[in-house]
This record gives sequence, structure tokens and C-alpha cells, in this order.
Amino acid sequence: MIDKFVATAEQAFADIKSGSTIMVGGFGTAGIPNELIEGLLGVLQDLDIRELTIINNNAGNGERGLAALLKTERVQKIVCSYPRQSDSYVFDALYKSGKIKLELVPQGNLAERIRAAGAGVGAFFTPTGYGTELAKYSDGSPKETREIDGRMYVLEYPLHADFALIKAYKGDRWGNLIYRKSARNFGPIMAMAARCTVASVYERVELGELDPESIVTPGIFVNKLLCVAEPSHREP
Repeated sequence: MIDKFVATAEQAFADIKSGSTIMVGGFGTAGIPNELIEGLLGVLQDLDIRELTIINNNAGNGERGLAALLKTERVQKIVCSYPRQSDSYVFDALYKSGKIKLELVPQGNLAERIRAAGAGVGAFFTPTGYGTELAKYSDGSPKETREIDGRMYVLEYPLHADFALIKAYKGDRWGNLIYRKSARNFGPIMAMAARCTVASVYERVELGELDPESIVTPGIFVNKLLCVAEPSHREP
């Protein structure tokens, strides 16, 4: 019998190793899998896991979730679109002190690079970033460009990950997921781009209870699920 639910974070992240690349869902504060991140923090400390690469839309808020993970200094690099917000002071301090590297990616490119990994696309050309510093690699070397139908494009490569941490609303034991409104954001494409996808859900439902037409992420893209308590307030 297929049952992808696990009881603890230790079971969810049993295979994590130093040097792993981890995608973390969320947009601003919507859809951030804080419970999974908190569970991951304990596993990282117990196993002394370091030199992680994080792929996320932003670089953490306040002291919780992703910011708490960055604060442990176990992350060597972050790939994101919005590293600086009013409450991103944890990342700011680490970056200014040279303790973390940043790969800045325009949000549309970030989404497409993740989607390309899940779709098996080897690379793609985009006009976004052409003629700017974003058309260069971190070492300053230029990315490949090409003129297509009179417009200049930049070559970008997919973003793959060892793990994806995403937040869903409901899930069944096969891993089929539905989301709640804007909490959906990067979850579906990250689930397709990672070797191991771990999803948190507020409610475990029986097989057949989810309307097949409403399932956003099919269970084939989900490896492990953890049922968490729904907060007293709901996010957007």
C-alpha cells in the first residue's frame, strides 16, 4: 500500500547531506512551509549538515522560517529574486559579512528555470536581463546571447534541486495535492524540479476525496508528506 505520509521531520529529511540544493516554496509570506523548515533545522543540527544552496523567491522574513535557517550559517548560497525587504536583516548581515553568496535572478526567469528543470528542458533563451549585469555569471563572465527575430536574448539554464519543501492545503496518501489561493505560488513547479519533494498539508484526506480536476500537483511528483496543525489565522 502506498502511503507517503511520515510522522516526523527526521523521516522526511533522512537522506539530506551537506552540499544539498533545497528549493523552498513561498512568495513573500504566503505559502512558506515554516513547519518543514523548523523540522529541517533540527535535522541539520543533529547531522551537522552544511554548505547548502537555497532556491527561493526571497531571502527570508524576520527571524522565522527561511531567515532562521540562514541564521544558522549552514547555507553557503541563495538563489532568489528579492533578497532585500524591510525585514530581511538576517540575510543582509550575512551577505555584508561575506558569509553567504547570492545569485540574483529576475522572478520570471526564476520561475521558468525551475519549470524548465521539471519539464526536461535543457536551456532556454529569454530577453529578460539582456544588456544588464544580470546577463553575466557571478564571476563576471558574460552569458551566451543570441538575436532571434530582431530581438536579443540571454541563454539561461534550468534550476534542479535535491529537495523541495512546499506547503499545500490538502493531500492524500498517494501525494496528490491541492493548494489554498496564493499559497500555491512556486509549489507546483518546485515539486517537479526536485529529486525529493516534501510537502506539508493541513489536512489528510482519503483517496478519491479530492476532485481529480482540482488536483494541482499529482502524487508522482511528491515523495513525502507531513501533516501539520493549521494556524489560527489563515494566510492569503
